[in-house]
Amino acid sequence: MGDFDYNIVQEAAKQLYIRALTNLPPDVRQALKRAYERETQPTAKEVFKAMFKAIDIADQKNTLVCQDTGLPIYIVKVGSDFAWNGAKIKKCLSEGAAAATLDFPFRGSSTHILTRLNPQNSVGRGLPVVYWDFVEGSDTLDILMIPKGSGSENMSTMKMFIPADGKNALKKFVLDTYIASGSNPCPPGIIGVGIGGTADLVMRLAKEAIARPVGQRSEDPEIAKMEEELEEAINATGIGPMGLGGDISTLAVHIEWAYTHITQNPVAVNTQCWPARRARATIHPDGKVEYGF
Repeated sequence: MGDFDYNIVQEAAKQLYIRALTNLPPDVRQALKRAYERETQPTAKEVFKAMFKAIDIADQKNTLVCQDTGLPIYIVKVGSDFAWNGAKIKKCLSEGAAAATLDFPFRGSSTHILTRLNPQNSVGRGLPVVYWDFVEGSDTLDILMIPKGSGSENMSTMKMFIPADGKNALKKFVLDTYIASGSNPCPPGIIGVGIGGTADLVMRLAKEAIARPVGQRSEDPEIAKMEEELEEAINATGIGPMGLGGDISTLAVHIEWAYTHITQNPVAVNTQCWPARRARATIHPDGKVEYGF
């Protein structure tokens, strides 16, 4: 543990924030192209063309795909054989996010909840958000970075259902949430749904759902079927790209779930905007870093 250079983690956290903002994952690019090909409404197709232009400019000039650089979220998976100091890693993630904001540079969006003073470094009390998990038999540190913009995050919802409400009530809640969101989350993006757990866990599940590659189905057949049903229902709303009408209103619906109490069934929705930005770094014990998505 003492020999590992934690500056590697800080630099990775910095690069992940920049990469997520400037380089869309291949699966997102492909999903947008498929959506464009399926779209039949002329206005909607023009909106998709504008999205493709934004991506091209970002690729050519190594600049932002979207001006809302969001709040930094790091999903960290620690291998059981990776010698680690959690406190140091947490500090490195914060310093890396701040360094990305100041050095790239881009707008920092973190602010005090009452004074609204913005330090212009994307961090502060409680930020970045860090989710921890542990992987048996791995010797790497896996860090997935998701910048979350306000347009989509502001549409987040959660409700505590009871088992007697049934599956259709859960589906209706997700659909009603999407319809109420309208153009605010910059559709068509990913609809992340969490089901089960507790009030706090279900929101985390919904957030983690947007981190999956676009269209990757749940390993549970019943959950996968619900994902397909919700995706079809949301696309049938006609809200379309950027809320201007069209056939494609979401690129995918992803559901993450957990066991819950026998007398409850919480549901949460967390929408991701059309760029569905994310970036991944896998750090090996020897300090080697592999970047991906």
